[in-house]
Amino acid sequence: MITAAIPAKRISMKQAWLVVFLLAVVGCLNYLDRVMITTMRDSIRADMPMTDAQFGLLTSVFLWVYGLLSPLAGFLADKFNRSRVIIISLFVWSVVTWLTAHATTFNQLLATRALMGVSEACYIPAALALITDYHRGNTRSLATGIHMGGVMVGQSLGFLGGWIAENHHWSDAFNVFGLIGIAYAIVLLLFLRDASSGKNAAVEKESNQHIHFWDAMKQLFSRKSFLLLLLFWGLLGIIGWMTMGWLPTYYKEHFNLSQTVAGLYATGYLYPVAFVGALLGGYLSDRASKRGGEKARVLVPAIALAIAAPAVFIASSTDVVFVAIIGFLFYGLTRIFGDVNLMPILCQIADKRYRATGYGVLNLFASLVGGLGIYASGALRDAHINLSVLFKIAAVMLFIAVLLLLIIRKNLKEPVAVE
Repeated sequence: MITAAIPAKRISMKQAWLVVFLLAVVGCLNYLDRVMITTMRDSIRADMPMTDAQFGLLTSVFLWVYGLLSPLAGFLADKFNRSRVIIISLFVWSVVTWLTAHATTFNQLLATRALMGVSEACYIPAALALITDYHRGNTRSLATGIHMGGVMVGQSLGFLGGWIAENHHWSDAFNVFGLIGIAYAIVLLLFLRDASSGKNAAVEKESNQHIHFWDAMKQLFSRKSFLLLLLFWGLLGIIGWMTMGWLPTYYKEHFNLSQTVAGLYATGYLYPVAFVGALLGGYLSDRASKRGGEKARVLVPAIALAIAAPAVFIASSTDVVFVAIIGFLFYGLTRIFGDVNLMPILCQIADKRYRATGYGVLNLFASLVGGLGIYASGALRDAHINLSVLFKIAAVMLFIAVLLLLIIRKNLKEPVAVE
């Protein structure tokens, strides 16, 4: 394995962008493996009878385990080699994906989702921290956006799960994509490495010995802006996971569509638009930061989410499928601006030693409340509550997220040095 770090002064833009594109593929696999189960609901329930609340629990348990381990996983990426953490995470969750294909009972399926939460928890904090290690100037949001674009590709391909399940067997999808992930982990062994801070090995090792988990918690939670960012990301977590978990079902039932068509509308159309939004959001944020300082970076996602909120409300209020599609496409285009800028905003708030840990804490909160939101929405469905009501609530949450960003922007200090 190549483990040597590249000194900061020797990092070329070619190397920096290579890391982004390598990780964009991993991000694609990361989200494809977790989201495709939501598009094969009927096929899985045909093999394993379960209530809607239990089906929602399959995603919720993943989120709860994923979230609970995220701070520790982020700390591991701050303390040790980020690239090693990424490669091991990819390999393990790909093996778990393959094992999912062999589950024959609800409890076995639930266990594989929990194991996937354990293995995937280590990826995102390490990946985004590694990207910001390589991109230390006005390419930070765009680099994060390209990685997020890979995530969007993975989400958009989620409909393949429903298609494979409908035309073959639901387990075939987990078999195929699990083996692909295992093979790609071998590719990363050859090409992925850390970016050094520019210190020599002895000094860097000594510096890492002064990184402690509870010190990270104290540093993070003593900052008001971090607490506000925590609330912001928690809201987006509820909205994002509710949309991912229940939008295919909303299209299927509200507009009387087949499982494949509903999955196509919910993922095949939505996430390619989000891919464009990730690149656009990154570009506009970097441009705003270059012209107006780091506080201007925060204003870009605030404006975007102010567009997303009424779009979701309209999409959940119509009986015309075309109008709903357009509304959720606007949501997909603009909501992703918040995801793209989360780590760049965190870089303005958190101690640079604890960026991955900080992102892990954000993931913890977002995943816990997001999982609770999905499970609660499933329980409400069992109580015959229409999904359109839940999406209207999501629109209100988006407005609150905008207000939180504006408060964060007001509390940030200028100028912020970009290292």
